Amino acid sequence: MKVTGTAHMVGDHIDTDAIIPARFLVTTDTATLGANCMEGLEAGWVKRVKPNDIIVAGDNFGCGSSREHAPISILGAGIPVVVAKSFARIFYRNGFNMGLVLLEVGDDIARIRDTDRIEVDTATGVIRNLTTGDEITCAPVPPFMQNILDEGGRVEYAKRRLA
Repeated sequence: MKVTGTAHMVGDHIDTDAIIPARFLVTTDTATLGANCMEGLEAGWVKRVKPNDIIVAGDNFGCGSSREHAPISILGAGIPVVVAKSFARIFYRNGFNMGLVLLEVGDDIARIRDTDRIEVDTATGVIRNLTTGDEITCAPVPPFMQNILDEGGRVEYAKRRLA
């Protein structure tokens, strides 16, 4: 999968309550959650986002609670990929389970700036910064996990396999 979009930088230790505050957890509707994505970080943050834009985060993105609503809200905002220095372990698992691509690049995250245009190739693990011409390589999404993502996450994958 290749995705090209604008980088939206967020900092270190962005927790799930910043991604989708508890007051919005009264629904599992993807569009409603997406309309409130990052509302705990900055009111109206999602209004800057266009389909296929990419969150670029610092260390420990998605820390906090285990709410599945967090990756669902990111997907609902039209963001298919998060690139980060590192992810909180349970968020990493929930992201893939819900169909959200997560790529960890370590200290190379500093090579991407807010509003840079980037292209992410999940099959090769290559992230091209179209603004600067720079290229970052990380571990690609393994084919078996890409199959799960292509189905919309683990639950949808299982439904199709059991039908």
